[in-house]
Amino acid sequence: MSNRVPRKDILLNERIIFALDVDSPELAKQWVERLEGHITFYKVGLQLFLAGWFNIIDWITGRGHQVMLDLKFFDVPETVRLAVRQLRDKRVTFATVHGNDPILRAAVEASHGVKILAVTALTSFGEEDMIEMFGQPCKVEDLVFIRAKRALALGCDGVVSSGLEAQRLRKDLGNNLLIVTPGIRPGKNIEIPEDDQKRTVTAGKAIANGADYVVVGRPITTAKDPVAVVESIQGEIRVALGNY
Repeated sequence: MSNRVPRKDILLNERIIFALDVDSPELAKQWVERLEGHITFYKVGLQLFLAGWFNIIDWITGRGHQVMLDLKFFDVPETVRLAVRQLRDKRVTFATVHGNDPILRAAVEASHGVKILAVTALTSFGEEDMIEMFGQPCKVEDLVFIRAKRALALGCDGVVSSGLEAQRLRKDLGNNLLIVTPGIRPGKNIEIPEDDQKRTVTAGKAIANGADYVVVGRPITTAKDPVAVVESIQGEIRVALGNY
């Protein structure tokens, strides 16, 4: 018997969240203008947010697009609560939070329409990093599952997880959890300069494993034809959804 569950009704041009990991609002705007015929969802992380503040978010949402604010809020609960409260009326769709139960709970309580995504384990982490963090062997998959289960129980809308763990999350936690997957890489024989990601999969594999969205940056920005790469990734996603 299949363990698959019904997929959410998400448009294809929203499935890819393009990572605007650039150092200026001007460059971010150039990328949005270049890709917005194919992509309508954009990630604003620490680098761009510090360069463009809320103005760049207003510009993106003003063009009718969605924003994932990836600041990975991590601080004492009350500080996180107040920080998330700053997102009111900013038209942010997703905001990422990294922390324990009180931190996640504070973010959820202050969300007011912003979907809270709990960060489980960074895709740059490998098994060796687990040993360094905990002093003993620990499977990344188990850590991700435990954190995702707690996040769902606390009222988070979803999690940020690699595509490697998405299958277990979807199977065991069901369809009430959004799964957003970074660490997306192309197929074989395509290298990403200075790649620091360890737990990576293709976009098609991530979606087939249960992810709802994939966050993609360098495979697009380093390509000779970024639009062609976007179309190729969307083709992978379409096939994965068709086989679901």
